[in-house]
Amino acid sequence: MQIVSALLRIDKTQPTPVYQQIANDIICHIRQGTLKPSMALPSSRALAASLKVHRNTVVAAYDELYAQSWVDVYPKKGIFIAANLPEVTPRALVSDVNVKKLAYPEETHFNVCDKKLGHVRLFNPGVARSVTFNEGFPDTRLAPVELMLREYRRFANYQFTQKYLLYGPEQGSENLRTELAIFLSETRGLHVQPEHILITKGAQMAIYLAAQLLLGKGDVVIAGDPGYCGANEVFEQTGAKLELVPVDEHGIDLDAVEAICKKQKVTMLYVIPHHHQPTTVTLSSERRMRLLELAMKYGFAIIEDDYDYDFHYSSSPILPLASADYYGSVIYVGSFCKTIAPGIRIGFMVAPPNLIREATKMRRLIDRQGEQLLEEAMANLLKNGDITRHLKKANKLYHERRDIFCKLLREQVGDHISFKIPDGGFAIWMKYKNGLQPAVVAEKAAAMGLGISAGKDYYYDPDHSHQNIRLGFASMNAKEMEQGVDLFAKAIKKAF
Repeated sequence: MQIVSALLRIDKTQPTPVYQQIANDIICHIRQGTLKPSMALPSSRALAASLKVHRNTVVAAYDELYAQSWVDVYPKKGIFIAANLPEVTPRALVSDVNVKKLAYPEETHFNVCDKKLGHVRLFNPGVARSVTFNEGFPDTRLAPVELMLREYRRFANYQFTQKYLLYGPEQGSENLRTELAIFLSETRGLHVQPEHILITKGAQMAIYLAAQLLLGKGDVVIAGDPGYCGANEVFEQTGAKLELVPVDEHGIDLDAVEAICKKQKVTMLYVIPHHHQPTTVTLSSERRMRLLELAMKYGFAIIEDDYDYDFHYSSSPILPLASADYYGSVIYVGSFCKTIAPGIRIGFMVAPPNLIREATKMRRLIDRQGEQLLEEAMANLLKNGDITRHLKKANKLYHERRDIFCKLLREQVGDHISFKIPDGGFAIWMKYKNGLQPAVVAEKAAAMGLGISAGKDYYYDPDHSHQNIRLGFASMNAKEMEQGVDLFAKAIKKAF
């Protein structure tokens, strides 16, 4: 018995709980053969006294060992190393030593068609920079983490939580859809019911589901150029034909849209009416109503991507197209990834129930369901008004940051760039002057530790010549913006 206690080493300064250290140590000695099967272990009282820890700590360690089948417990006899130890090493599939040492293959022996998805851009963390002007992300330091944790702590009650650990509805939490319907009615004028809503893992999934349902090979989709390449990639993956229309200071060009409709059957139109990506312009009220009329006249569906509707600074935002859609033409897409943080993957699709039912079936094929605990937590945050209060605070701060950023740009690089102050959102759409090229400035900036766009991925044609880039400001505080703009000014000077 004393041998066992002499083998164990505990360190109360370590983050690992002491009971876990004891259990891990015993398992290690079993694997090494120091502790043999059927060997008796000290009583919890004796081992606790020897290790100078509370008896409950040893009891917890023994419970852990029993749960993992490392020990057997016999009433009135004691606790023993298990006679039949759990498998610690899987049985070899083959006995050939050379085969066992083979590394996992780097490529398949069968053909993988990379042409289907070759154009899709994947996440690239890039080189770490001291300062980065991203494309327009929220500041994760402002995310209501404590509020999220508060909701998760409620799930510690298993009786309350167990139903959310099972399989759930593919359409998403009923509680979340109910609260989201209220939220959308109050903030966007969408008078919908839970059956009009499908919960997704971000707006991108919603766009994908809509495209898979409605598009086939050769179908025509209209989108703005410049525009959101992530949506264009989804449409092209279905085999659809992409028709591009210009974007001006009032949004997409509807004369160009109607000209296309007169020549060929259009199946879908994709639009970001509120803070268009990447130009930040807002589709005017007149164009919104005309677009709805065109959809009715020519029979096409509209995907309305309203990814950052909640962030508007200069005036009240124009209500979404979906709020005035009385004929079922609009599929409304949104997300909480900007509202809270990109890592909180909750988005939604709003549409007539017949489409939502089909989209739910499609969603099941690629993702059985969402994360129920996260969805229930979000439902509570909406119900309690936490999201509304967070948005008010965040809007005030982002508004201040936009003004500071625009002032810094005009003071330090105003002679070399032009831009219009956006009404909302997280970024500035600017244009270089005096012959400056985005790629050259980005290269000079990188050498000084500043991450900045090289002007790619805005236009459908990668060789499209332009001098525009998008500068995100929302994720930076005043000090970081000052540092970034100072480096930006130096990079511009070196780019001449």
